[in-house]
Amino acid sequence: MPEHVSSLQLAGVVFLAVASLAWLIGLTRLVRQLCRPGVESAAGYRAGALMGLPHQRQAGPPREAVELTPAEQDAFAGLVRRLGHG
Repeated sequence: MPEHVSSLQLAGVVFLAVASLAWLIGLTRLVRQLCRPGVESAAGYRAGALMGLPHQRQAGPPREAVELTPAEQDAFAGLVRRLGHG
């Protein structure tokens, strides 16, 4: 043991190493269990489904349209011309 390292620091490093190894083993087992085809979790859901997320729509929201006044159309056209030469 090095002289400048206290036994408490050494015990902390050993504890972190053991905890990291246990976490890695547990994570590996969990991933292997979830990747098996046909395996269902304890809640009765299929392992590949993410039940915490809402069902996603395939299409986007409906388009919205706003009618512009002639003055707004002219202002927008001027802005486009000015930014187009940029």
